[in-house]
Amino acid sequence: MITLPRTRQHVASGPALSLYSMIPLHVLLLSFPLGCFAALEKTFGVPPSLLPRYVPVKSSWKCLDGSKQIPWDFVNDDSCDCPDGSDEPGTSACANKNSAFYCHNVGHIGATIRSSRVNDGLCELECCDGSDELPGVCPNTCKEVGEAYRKKRNEEMKIRKTGSKIRSTYIIFAQKEKKRLESLVESTSQEIVVRRNEVARLKDIVDRAESISAAALEHKKESPLYISLMEHYTALKSLQREHKKLQDRSKELSTILDTLRTGYNPNYQDMAVLEAVRGWEQIAGLEHINDVGKDKEEEKEEEEKQAQPAVQEEDDGMWTAEELEQDLDELLNTDYVSLLLEHDEHVRTPVKGTLLFDLASYLPDTVLPQYEEIKNTVLSWFRLLGVIRGDDTSASESSRARQAFTDAENALKKAEENKKNAEDDLDDLFSVEGFGKDGEWKKLDGLCLEKDTGEYTYEVCLFGEARQKPNKGGSTFSLGHFDGWNSSPDVTPGEPEYYKKQYYKHGARCWNGPERSVVLELSCGTENALLTVVELEKCEYGITGTTPALCLPISESEGKDNNREEL
Repeated sequence: MITLPRTRQHVASGPALSLYSMIPLHVLLLSFPLGCFAALEKTFGVPPSLLPRYVPVKSSWKCLDGSKQIPWDFVNDDSCDCPDGSDEPGTSACANKNSAFYCHNVGHIGATIRSSRVNDGLCELECCDGSDELPGVCPNTCKEVGEAYRKKRNEEMKIRKTGSKIRSTYIIFAQKEKKRLESLVESTSQEIVVRRNEVARLKDIVDRAESISAAALEHKKESPLYISLMEHYTALKSLQREHKKLQDRSKELSTILDTLRTGYNPNYQDMAVLEAVRGWEQIAGLEHINDVGKDKEEEKEEEEKQAQPAVQEEDDGMWTAEELEQDLDELLNTDYVSLLLEHDEHVRTPVKGTLLFDLASYLPDTVLPQYEEIKNTVLSWFRLLGVIRGDDTSASESSRARQAFTDAENALKKAEENKKNAEDDLDDLFSVEGFGKDGEWKKLDGLCLEKDTGEYTYEVCLFGEARQKPNKGGSTFSLGHFDGWNSSPDVTPGEPEYYKKQYYKHGARCWNGPERSVVLELSCGTENALLTVVELEKCEYGITGTTPALCLPISESEGKDNNREEL
């Protein structure tokens, strides 16, 4: 029951009575100071965790910060006595002390608000029981709010429970990937040892083969063919140099004549200058400077009468000017030593179809061994007598040794590269800034998700590239490549909030704008999917989506809290 002050307990009548009847009850109550009503409970507005500290000792009580001892009656008396404002947990008297008020919200979840919002005539959403205002001002909606909250909470817990099971399969995948990468590192390490030994062995063979063939190679370079090749090379290189000089001089001369053509005064009737200008216009295929602007049809007819088709006769195989400009350098960069060796090997190759080397195809298998022996004997006699040249295999052996060495080196580099990539992947696998401390994101590496918005389809390949693809034809634009996780200063790498945001940066630049970029915000869900796409700023896109990778297992304490909320 509300008790009014004695000074105000009088009977109103007449006009005054009808005036009071027109004012709503809660507004009328707010006009009275809190001290006019029945005393509040001393623990009103105190959160459950602090209740043990709101106990009087010999009718006195110490402020929570320990700075002052006050009478127990001073607690919740609508007068601020403690420096920390802890003596007024249920009123707004200590609002300037940043004190707080606790709503119990029976049937829902308790909440804390600032004391400045107590008894301000506004029903706070956090206090569904209406305890932040005087009785009768705010309705108690905790039953309805609590039921709606628990329904939504149960749905979220079901999604999280299902998603956490999928997430566990991601973690199992990461553990298997770890074993695979560790095995790959070990096997490639062993392979590298073997290949290094092989490279060292082949290097020794190459050095010996090249030292043996060096003298033979120098002898081959004395051949008339090679000497002629080098002379042609030198001559061609010199012609190319002189041709470029002439091109540069021609450009300078063209500039001078163009300046003369456009700047000379025809009124001076300098025939030498006029003749030079006319000659340049004819060579360059330009119309006379004094005729510029005349009727186009007349010019066209005159051109048709005077124009003669330019016929340029070229011998078969001759290079065009374009080929000389583009392909001559490639020809001059030919490896003439290799060409010489290939030519020598080609010359030594027997001509196909000769009786001596094709006879074996007509002989029975039983006499082939005797035939090969006789053939080798005959060939050795011919070489001894100088009828045919002996096999000069030193150069070809050196070439084959060099190729084998090069192949071995490439195989070694490939093995070392594979090992490094495996080690890098292993480092990222359980890194908090990579695929998470449990490796739960590795399964999604390269997974492409799409969202059709009608005009465009937006695609995000996780940890790769984001794209904007037009649905009705046109160019696909890059919206950026993966650049990292949530970089907010108040978020710590490794915590759940860190993995709820991905950045994709340095996409294709917008016309007269910045580079395209994407902020991908993710939440727990049973599917990997994109939900919405919004252009936050010009060429800056915000995309939302869901993934089981964010569905953490429900802890025992969370399960108990959820059960308590349902009670």
